[in-house]
Amino acid sequence: MRRVLAALAGLLAAAVALGVAELVAGLIGRASSPVVAVGDAAITLTPEWAKDFAIRNFGENDKIVLVGGVFVVIALLALAIGLVSLRSRLAGVLGLVVFGAVGVLAAVTRPVNGLLDGLPSVVGPLVGAVALLFLIAPLVAPRTPAPATPGAPGAAAPEAPRKHADETVMEQLREVLASGDRKGFALDRRRFFLTSGVAVGAAVVTGGGGRLLQRRFSVAGDRADLALPTPSSAAPALPAGADLSTSTPGLTPLFTKNSDFYRVDTAITVPQLSPSSYELTLRGMFDSPRTYSLQDLFERDDVIERDITLTCVSNEVGGTLASTARWIGVPLKNILEENGIQSGSDQLVCRSSDGMTIGTPTESALNVPDAMLAFGMNGEPLLVEHGFPVRMLVPGLYGYVSACKWLTEIEASTYDAFDVYWTARDWATDAPIKVFSRVDTPAPLGRFPAGRVAIAGVAWAQTRGIASVEVQVDGGAFTPAQLSPEVNSDLWRQWVLPYDFAPGQHSITVRATDGDGTTQTTDRARPKPNGATGLHTIQVITT
Repeated sequence: MRRVLAALAGLLAAAVALGVAELVAGLIGRASSPVVAVGDAAITLTPEWAKDFAIRNFGENDKIVLVGGVFVVIALLALAIGLVSLRSRLAGVLGLVVFGAVGVLAAVTRPVNGLLDGLPSVVGPLVGAVALLFLIAPLVAPRTPAPATPGAPGAAAPEAPRKHADETVMEQLREVLASGDRKGFALDRRRFFLTSGVAVGAAVVTGGGGRLLQRRFSVAGDRADLALPTPSSAAPALPAGADLSTSTPGLTPLFTKNSDFYRVDTAITVPQLSPSSYELTLRGMFDSPRTYSLQDLFERDDVIERDITLTCVSNEVGGTLASTARWIGVPLKNILEENGIQSGSDQLVCRSSDGMTIGTPTESALNVPDAMLAFGMNGEPLLVEHGFPVRMLVPGLYGYVSACKWLTEIEASTYDAFDVYWTARDWATDAPIKVFSRVDTPAPLGRFPAGRVAIAGVAWAQTRGIASVEVQVDGGAFTPAQLSPEVNSDLWRQWVLPYDFAPGQHSITVRATDGDGTTQTTDRARPKPNGATGLHTIQVITT
């Protein structure tokens, strides 16, 4: 029982440490939280195969899984610290100190953090160490021998008056350490559970208070109050019947709701940039670089509105890491040219407020139509988790080389001079989006009655558009599918093929051909280093 309670003591001490750390982080900033700092460090240090596994299996929930993993590791270490503390309080305290040192190192080494961001990882473990001493004390209190009856055989001579029973915890601990006799310990359950209750309350109050304080950094209210400018060049009206999902259940809509838009990034905590103080700085190989406020961008006379599909390079064959929105922003080409970008630049190093670097080919930024600095998404300001207040978009390139979120700096540079985050991890420097198609309905391994059923999905190849989509059932000939009306070459197209299924098991394969005449390859490749290839095939059963 003593070992179980000791392990619990370690867990509660860690909870107190984290709660206090969150409270201090509420005064400094969410990014200074030890859990956030360690989580960010874990993302940086995680091998590429592990990152690919996380995205492939957990998708947009990968960060939730990571934070959960951090808590599991902390809990296991805390249990061990509690057990060690039963034999050596000093070793237990040192364990918490080491835990704090890891948090400090993770916090202060983040690109955008300073020394003050390490404070929560100092204060939290110190308070946790004090909590550990109080929690362990009832488990190692010296056992008081029963008093002998005066005059009885073997009775000792009257002793000097004992110390008051309410002697300090530290005095008791010194007696225990001096005795070294584990059999002489008394287990004071009542005192342990009272102390545990205090520890739980302290962890809940400090942790909850810290989270409440951290809300003051939120820019959700500022975002809600922001009115987007009216674009001088609006998106063309959609052709009649542009969205086939209204008549085909299970088909992905032409436009993705903001709340459903895919999200893949490395940010454990979403940056909170105030629109009133936002600045975008240009530097490097420019003749006359300047800094723009959000108001500067809003007041320009070249604001555009465009319909564009974005795709993550981590999207597997048949994956859902692609979404479409109507974006509002300013042309990237205009911004670069009015600052005199120099001809020697072949890479734009785009920096996020959280320190992430994205490398965009300068040639694409200048020559791809509708490349923009976006601040609007489906008629409202960007969602905070999708880059508010400004992000970059370059149609035709995967997001990791074109779609920097929470954009605060553009440095005109070269590939020889600087390796950005993903390039340093052996991903391709230039990653044009490959022609892609997937089956949305029927669902993989779905069961449905035999007869006529609509096979449907989406296909995309930004900047080239989709010329045709073909479907193959059970290894037969490829049959052309009906395409939705083309809106523009940057927007995906829906496709539908009604098919008469006989009872049994069937395979369905889809392939697309882009506007340049390139048909999807049958060669299967994983996303790294420049995007997945292969045809999407599913199995269904009809009865």
